[in-house]
Amino acid sequence: MRITISGPPGSGKTTVAKVLASRLGYELISGGEIFREMAREMGMDLVEFSRYAEKNWEIDRRLDARLVELSRSKENVVIDSRLSGWLMHINGIPAYKVYVDASLDVRVSRIRKREGGDEESVKRATVLRESSEKKRYLEIYGIDFDDLSIYDLVVNSDSLTPEEIVDMILEGIGYGAHS
Repeated sequence: MRITISGPPGSGKTTVAKVLASRLGYELISGGEIFREMAREMGMDLVEFSRYAEKNWEIDRRLDARLVELSRSKENVVIDSRLSGWLMHINGIPAYKVYVDASLDVRVSRIRKREGGDEESVKRATVLRESSEKKRYLEIYGIDFDDLSIYDLVVNSDSLTPEEIVDMILEGIGYGAHS
């Protein structure tokens, strides 16, 4: 079974994906890892490569094509990427699609804890990044990132632990919370 974990930055999707893959014994495909690998291939650090990707949509297309190709070639896998649910949907690849969300304040707090920075700067950068990504997703793929209708499970992680969310996913796919 393919399980996608999507959501905005700081929502907890990567942590949930890691816990889920570990609990199921599934391989984890990470959009973030592929992005970092692509940056290394081009001899850029993450900041340089992110700026480059904003102006060069072929980076998004190549990243997403790799995710789709890897997802098609594997059965029991967890796919962690902001667009993984949508990519499976528009490419007709069967998957249980999960969207993990959180309030802006919670996401900013988590990003600050992970990356540092003052609250106002992190909040401003997060809002700008999301706006830029939503615009690119719409222009590149015709995807409205705010349309959650394609997901099998939508969960707000503000007051839930990653383990509680994984239990909800396991229940949703018929494995029971403690499988």
